[in-house]
Amino acid sequence: MGDYPSRSASTSAGGPAVTARHSRPAGNGVSPIPPDDRPPLGGGGALPTKARFSMETGFRGLSTAAAAMVLVIIVAIAIFLVSKAVPALDANTENFLTYKAWFPNETQPRFGIAALAFGTVLTSVIALIVAVPIALGIALFLSHYAPKRLATPLGFVIDLLAAVPSVVFGLWGRDVFSEPVKSFSVWLNEYFGWLPIFGGDGPFGRSILLGSLVLAIMVLPIVTSLSREVFQQTPGMNEEAALALGATKWEMIRTAVLPYGKPGVLAAVMLGLGRALGETIALALTLGTTFVISFNVIESGGNSIAANIANTFGEANATGRGALIASGLLLFAITLVVNMAARAIIYRRREFRDSAA
Repeated sequence: MGDYPSRSASTSAGGPAVTARHSRPAGNGVSPIPPDDRPPLGGGGALPTKARFSMETGFRGLSTAAAAMVLVIIVAIAIFLVSKAVPALDANTENFLTYKAWFPNETQPRFGIAALAFGTVLTSVIALIVAVPIALGIALFLSHYAPKRLATPLGFVIDLLAAVPSVVFGLWGRDVFSEPVKSFSVWLNEYFGWLPIFGGDGPFGRSILLGSLVLAIMVLPIVTSLSREVFQQTPGMNEEAALALGATKWEMIRTAVLPYGKPGVLAAVMLGLGRALGETIALALTLGTTFVISFNVIESGGNSIAANIANTFGEANATGRGALIASGLLLFAITLVVNMAARAIIYRRREFRDSAA
């Protein structure tokens, strides 16, 4: 058993006496804790009290103030436009929403927004029809097909196009691009004149087609850059899984990249539409400034709300300026509705995607 047998409670039990090092009662080496000082059950005590002011609280307050400021600015803009537009609308002798002509400077003011709103929407829609497929193709090429040494500088050049001032696009469209578009319009009229949009006897030149194509070039870099960023965010596992199942490159893009990027692409398209609706100088230099409602896109003519403001503001009297501000109010409302619709579409797509995941 060794030189030190097991400890015995007493000598009468047959064991040796308890040694000095075993004579202390259990727990003598630990200081007892008074009941009032014991920590509560379940942890090491209460957490430290949160400071009344911290960096997190300050940042939250600044963020909330910035978000509220945006709403305040929007409301202030709306109030300003309404206050300036009401006197002109009261003086108008025609229906502002359905009348086509624009004579606000006369003794009996007559003006309406029908032709201007039609031209604004028509040029923007044609611009998106032309720009969006090209932009998506460029975005897919840069994100999944082009080698990095080509994709990086090409993407940088496309981003630079978004920084070019609109007046540069307008002057280029009027002085350089108008002749090729005029020849193209003559060709369309000759071979497809049986279609109402390409009919007419001319003249051809500063038309809806010219303004829409210039607008498409201006919208192209915005939609391309945003779509490229969205496509690059596709999870690599989704792409690898599609390729592992035997899909080709295009099948992988169609089944993995495009469904994942739909909300972002919709946001890019809506942002491009907002840019197209509010474009001023480029359309003022390329459209024919007529007040008619016609789907013919190759004959000279066409107008938009923003272009009309730029062309007629300098010669407008008090009523004319109020009429132009009223048209700006309508453009403001159209842009607001488009942005709200975009947010609703993106939210529904995100909700569908999250529920499917």
